Amino acid sequence: MTEEIIIAGFGGQGVLSMGKILAYSGIMQNQEVSWMPSYGPEMRGGTANVAVVISDERISSPVINSYDTAIILNQQSLDKFESTVKPGGLLIYDPNGITHHPTRKDINIYTIEASEEAGKLGLMKTFNMIVLGGFLKLKPLIQPEFIHKGLEKSLPARHHKLIPENEKAIEIGKGLIKAVQVL
Repeated sequence: MTEEIIIAGFGGQGVLSMGKILAYSGIMQNQEVSWMPSYGPEMRGGTANVAVVISDERISSPVINSYDTAIILNQQSLDKFESTVKPGGLLIYDPNGITHHPTRKDINIYTIEASEEAGKLGLMKTFNMIVLGGFLKLKPLIQPEFIHKGLEKSLPARHHKLIPENEKAIEIGKGLIKAVQVL
């Protein structure tokens, strides 16, 4: 099993953190992992993306041009990465701020209204974990105990008190994911 994932959105949405948590969780689960971030000079508001590969086998290169899954959090990223999803692959997006929805007919498309839910709950900092939960519902690559360990490894010790809140957000995300187009 090899899963090649791109996560993309604005800086400040937790794109790189989501990828890092996935990568650390994969390591804790004894998987081979690659984590390759890319972001502009802006810390918040600029675009950011991260390619994550989780595999049972050695990963030959962290550079990827097409993905099994794209997790998209803004219009610029949808415009850039929709075409890079492999036929039969998966595209998950938060529709907040999306004006031109995905048009491909050869991929599975799901929405997750994570920003709306995080706003309702007053937990905007867990937005990315809600999205991660939706992804893990569709592709349970990582077992929950390893997500916990990935959160412990990713978050500084002073923020470990937030782990239960993040795990709750992941569970919320599992219930929010909705199919738009399933092949």
